[in-house]
Amino acid sequence: MKKHTWLLLLLCCWACNHTSAPAHRYGSVTGLKPEKIAEYKSLHAAVWPAVSKQIRECNIRNYSIFLKQINEQYYLFSYFEYTGKDFAADMAKMAADSTTQRWWKVTAPCQLPLPDAAAKNATWSDMEEVFHQE
Repeated sequence: MKKHTWLLLLLCCWACNHTSAPAHRYGSVTGLKPEKIAEYKSLHAAVWPAVSKQIRECNIRNYSIFLKQINEQYYLFSYFEYTGKDFAADMAKMAADSTTQRWWKVTAPCQLPLPDAAAKNATWSDMEEVFHQE
């Protein structure tokens, strides 16, 4: 292979590995009403396609929600990776989407915000990342 072909191949490989910014990881927690567990699971087993699309369009990847009972309380723990460049703008875009607003109106009655989130009229409380390994 000629020298310039190798150089071009090397530049292409470098570009593929360096064009996207590293993902920022987010974790959050909220409570879940015990009588709403089955409904919440059912809703998320068939997330509305437009909601999933909006999540992707707002640069969210690897989004997961976990359920855990601690003593007599139920909690939802969420994790996602943000790959965009302007988190505030993407979250505003999501909040302005009418389908997402309807989805939140369906899921909100299932959740029990923790005191810090409730004080801000929010549902989810941010969590601090204390360890990450790739």
